[in-house]
Amino acid sequence: MKVLYTIIIIALLFVSGCSLGDDEKKYELVYVKDEVSLEIKNEQNHQKITVAIVPKVVNILYFNAIETGALEAANDLNVNVIYHGPAEANSDAQIEIVNEMIQANVDVIAVSANDPEELAPVLKKAKNSGIKVITWDSDTLPESRDLFINMVDPEVLGRHLMDLLAWNTDESGEYAVMMGSFTAANSNEWTEWIKIHQEEYYPDMKLVEIVANDEDPIKSYNEAIKLLKKYPMLKGIIGSTSEAPPAIATAVKELNVIDEVAVVGLSSPSLMRDHLKDGSAKAITLWSPKKLGYLTVSLAKNIVEDSPPYDGQDIPKVGKVRVKEETVIMGEPIDFTKENVDQYDF
Repeated sequence: MKVLYTIIIIALLFVSGCSLGDDEKKYELVYVKDEVSLEIKNEQNHQKITVAIVPKVVNILYFNAIETGALEAANDLNVNVIYHGPAEANSDAQIEIVNEMIQANVDVIAVSANDPEELAPVLKKAKNSGIKVITWDSDTLPESRDLFINMVDPEVLGRHLMDLLAWNTDESGEYAVMMGSFTAANSNEWTEWIKIHQEEYYPDMKLVEIVANDEDPIKSYNEAIKLLKKYPMLKGIIGSTSEAPPAIATAVKELNVIDEVAVVGLSSPSLMRDHLKDGSAKAITLWSPKKLGYLTVSLAKNIVEDSPPYDGQDIPKVGKVRVKEETVIMGEPIDFTKENVDQYDF
């Protein structure tokens, strides 16, 4: 008899203790050890491809939307999806989860890496055991995975975020950046392009500080308050992770500096609708996280079936993708303002 890990997903509703506070869906993955015959396990493995999706963190709206897209793709494409991430944005917790997925002998592990270097050894271990490895949203070292799915071109996104801020600050004054974490590959790349673009095109603007929120809405709010008090001449803040702009906008409103400090960045329309309408945020940009989840499962299934992505490929429910070597780029960012935010529901 062998041990088979059966994944049970339990959805729990609770009221968040965060001061920014909407109700959120919390998901807990419980592993139940069942004694089953080897023949049953093999039969189940042959029936469907199993894809393990490992986000940076669970229980935030951005990654919840990715989960929704992944599960929709699982249903459409007849694929098993295990969605399992850490409660906090922590690479050690991700490593533990990846090891569990290796032990469960899934077909594909798809990770949004909290730290590209720390995740590399365990992802190489997965590859060496015959599991396909994909990174999405945030990459690891190239030799540690088979494919990276990027939402947008990082240069395009970083430069565009800087443009959004400059257009709302008369292209002058002090500004700050709030990124996801100092170790996440995507956050660092976007921030580098923000700095490059400002230096090239907006010489009258000055970057005074970069802070990290570790994908935590409470820390986002606290860091925003600190920035606003530390730099009384601050004219703008770029938030480059989904929790940052709503927290910064809340801080701006509480300190009554809506007319003095422009808030822009990456976030979802559902999180930013009220802030855009009351002026505490000027503009946000994002891709569809639901499409990113759908695309990740679609390409995971394809690579298991020896059908690698190609440039210009039209993915159902996603659209045409760009492919550069081992990187797939999903599309272009979408801008949201008070004028168009009601047109979107994610």
